[in-house]
Amino acid sequence: PTVVARVQDVPRGGGVVLADQKLVLTRTADDVIRCFSATCTHQGCLVTSVSDRAIDCPCHGSQFDVATGEVLAGPARSPLAAVPVAIQGDAVVTA
Repeated sequence: PTVVARVQDVPRGGGVVLADQKLVLTRTADDVIRCFSATCTHQGCLVTSVSDRAIDCPCHGSQFDVATGEVLAGPARSPLAAVPVAIQGDAVVTA
């Protein structure tokens, strides 16, 4: 497994974009961490932020659900791909 972040670096109720790894990590208020591809399914731009329960793409305004990766607002039509991760100690690792 590869360490992608420390658990404490992923804010509760929000998320963090790991641009170098092309991943976005989200964390619920009850500490469930999820990981998705940071590549927008519309035209391949990288998403840049997580806000208001949405993962945001700056290129054309697509938004994705932080819990599922599903499209909340287009023009994207396909969800972000889920990436399996696990927690090992204080690290988030690819599964």
